[in-house]
Amino acid sequence: MEASDPRAASRLLLLDSASLYFRAFFGVPDRRSPAGVPINAVTGFLDMIATLVDREKPTHLVCCWDNDWRPAFRVEAIPTYKTHRLKDGSEVQEESPENLTPQVPVIRDVLAAIGLCRLGIDGYEADDVIGTLVQHRLGEMPIDVVTGDRDLFQLVDDQQDVRVLYTAKGGVREPDLVDQSFLQAKYAVPTGAAYADMAALRGDTSDGLPGVPGVGEKTAAQLIARYGDLAGLRAAIDSGDPEIKGARRAKLEAASDYLDVAPAVVNVVRDAQLPTDLDTALPRAIADPERLHELVEEFGIGSSVGRLTSALGLG
Repeated sequence: MEASDPRAASRLLLLDSASLYFRAFFGVPDRRSPAGVPINAVTGFLDMIATLVDREKPTHLVCCWDNDWRPAFRVEAIPTYKTHRLKDGSEVQEESPENLTPQVPVIRDVLAAIGLCRLGIDGYEADDVIGTLVQHRLGEMPIDVVTGDRDLFQLVDDQQDVRVLYTAKGGVREPDLVDQSFLQAKYAVPTGAAYADMAALRGDTSDGLPGVPGVGEKTAAQLIARYGDLAGLRAAIDSGDPEIKGARRAKLEAASDYLDVAPAVVNVVRDAQLPTDLDTALPRAIADPERLHELVEEFGIGSSVGRLTSALGLG
């Protein structure tokens, strides 16, 4: 890409925030504010953003939020969606770790005081916020999605400069760079869209998605490679393709009702309503210096805040 191309000067970084601050909570040793409040997730998350900004040099960044961790439209499609995460069999989400819960509002307050964009949309998960922002900004600038969740591999698109920085193994310091060549080598699927179709067939026990019994990741990838996509596979089943036979045909036919609704659960939303005043650009000045000073003093997070503001060129 030539330096004169305006897209070369811009880059959007989309953070799957909960994925990152949960990792920070479990990965950073226990730290406390002067009043004894745990702050390891706060400092860890801020340090992660500083590392990403330093290395990736984004011009735009959004901390994407889960306003609804179990959206009604997904539960309606597949009632088992995330049921294992419900507390005591109720409709209440299982509690975050006790020492993490009080840190989330502090993270929100620090991001607001610095002036970093944080976006959640009622009725949607952070994945859907990310999917919508990707769709909204396609073609405007390269986009990197930072997450420890494989579900977002479906957004990978080399032609549109959309990649995933996958943090499950190496964290933000040494993430796997997921592009289409990575998907082909690791999962034998050529595109992000093919990954989503493969994931629907395979299922995901961590999200309560049953998948097609007896169809694992390898078989799912082979079926998508042969028939192009999930719709092509289902058309082949319906038309009596002789290559789909025996127990495999029986399992796929028996899973027809599941496959009717699985894409609505697996595929991230791309058209949620975005705020009209959305500003994703990195801040040019600290938004609320007084409030930021208060937070630094109250929670003893000066080192991490300083690291982040320095990375942002704000101090």
